[in-house]
Amino acid sequence: MDRIKDLLKRAEATLDHWGKPGWIGAMVFLFIVAWPLGLAFLFYMIWSGRMGKGCNSRWKRSGRGVYRSSGNTAFDSYKEETLRRLEEEQEAFQSFLDRLRKAKDQAEFDQFMDDRRRPAPDSAPA
Repeated sequence: MDRIKDLLKRAEATLDHWGKPGWIGAMVFLFIVAWPLGLAFLFYMIWSGRMGKGCNSRWKRSGRGVYRSSGNTAFDSYKEETLRRLEEEQEAFQSFLDRLRKAKDQAEFDQFMDDRRRPAPDSAPA
């Protein structure tokens, strides 16, 4: 029984390493081999959250991901502060892009309104 659990954990870790394409490929393979196994595997993927948004477990905040402790508290606090700072910079950059898009949209709208207010040029002079 322990061998089976160990084998399943290793298979799950391998599929996690491959990401969504690996999980989907395994599901398709199981559907080809035996559709009930494929269906059960699909339900497992949905239940475990592997088909949800942001499925790539290599970047999840789990014990195995980029947020794993190194064992050195000074380094861990430095890494945590750096990641927090980068997240803040990303949010600031995103808000900058949003403001830039709004300004561009406003400029285009103003140009449209100016063009619309101008009288249409007559095609034949009187």
